[in-house]
Amino acid sequence: MKPILLMVLMLLASPLRAEQAHILAIGDSFFATYSRSEQSIPDVVARELGQKVSNRAVMGARMIYKLPLSGALGFNISRQYRPGPWNWVIMNGGGNDLWLGCNCSRCNRKMTKMISKDGTRGEIPSLVSKIRSAGARVIYVGYLRSPGRGSPIEHCRDEGDELDARIARMAQRDQGVWFVPMADMVPYGDRSFHAADMIHPSQKGTAAAGKRVAKIIAETGS
Repeated sequence: MKPILLMVLMLLASPLRAEQAHILAIGDSFFATYSRSEQSIPDVVARELGQKVSNRAVMGARMIYKLPLSGALGFNISRQYRPGPWNWVIMNGGGNDLWLGCNCSRCNRKMTKMISKDGTRGEIPSLVSKIRSAGARVIYVGYLRSPGRGSPIEHCRDEGDELDARIARMAQRDQGVWFVPMADMVPYGDRSFHAADMIHPSQKGTAAAGKRVAKIIAETGS
């Protein structure tokens, strides 16, 4: 078995015991980065709130993913979710679908499969609806933007803005759903919020993003 699949299998096979965590995190590398060193966005949320967070996010995960075996291992974000005593589900996703799935060009069809322009249909609203029907509140987290210097995702800015807008419309329809944008976090020319690959967040980036998420939970009540 490939090492990455073995790591994912171990993660999903041994989650925190239900009574230990009431916050679940699902998503892609934006949430999975630094998880092994406990510096990921969900780890920051846990420390800020003084609560356990069960993080099932997987590097490379997508919202639309058709392979059944690796999808069940977490590469399909919807398969990361499992019913539990969750008060909150923190989630992200869609970036790999756009960047890897259509190279951030001619992405309208892929984006609409994930979420319609009005935010009512697609894989994302369907997953959020499933989570909400089980009683958990949802925080959907947007992505950092390129600082405009040396990033391979620089040309994805327009697609990222459109995805944010659609998710924001979805959140407006349900008082139990929040959208937390990250588009305004990185000042132009500031590379410090990104890791060396200029795609994933640095520890500074995960700390800043995690604090934004934790603030909503703290103000709303756990």
